[in-house]
Amino acid sequence: MNDFSETGQVPTFGRLLGLDYGTARVGIAVSTPEQNIASPLENYTRQNRDADGRRLVEIVREYDIVGLVVGLPVHMSGDEGQKAIEAREFGQWAGTVTQLPVCYWDERFTSLVAEMHLQQAGLTKKKRKARLDKLSAQIMLQNFLDSEDRSASPSDWSG
Repeated sequence: MNDFSETGQVPTFGRLLGLDYGTARVGIAVSTPEQNIASPLENYTRQNRDADGRRLVEIVREYDIVGLVVGLPVHMSGDEGQKAIEAREFGQWAGTVTQLPVCYWDERFTSLVAEMHLQQAGLTKKKRKARLDKLSAQIMLQNFLDSEDRSASPSDWSG
């Protein structure tokens, strides 16, 4: 079983959008058309479904996005909890709003790694907070791009 939503598998060429779901903010990253490099794009502060949908569609159009990769916060065991359920619901909504295929990818440790990079860069706590979500989205998306098996399921992620 693969881990793609009902909207289908993301294309292997064209820009992908990485989304690090949060209840207050969504970190957003974008890939190159060749899908080899991910770059942080923005932290989006969620407002309401209409405004959030308009912003997401605007980004998809501006960057000619062909698919969405949503970070899935799974437990160390690979099991999914409440936050993973919320991330899947968000991904399904985002796929519907953008009419793009969606897949989910393990986001364990991305915030921790992002925070370490930002601390090493010597940024203040305020500046780190302003960059954390989009950097987490970039790390998650880059992990997806670097993976040899993009169809791995959460039960495969535990090791």
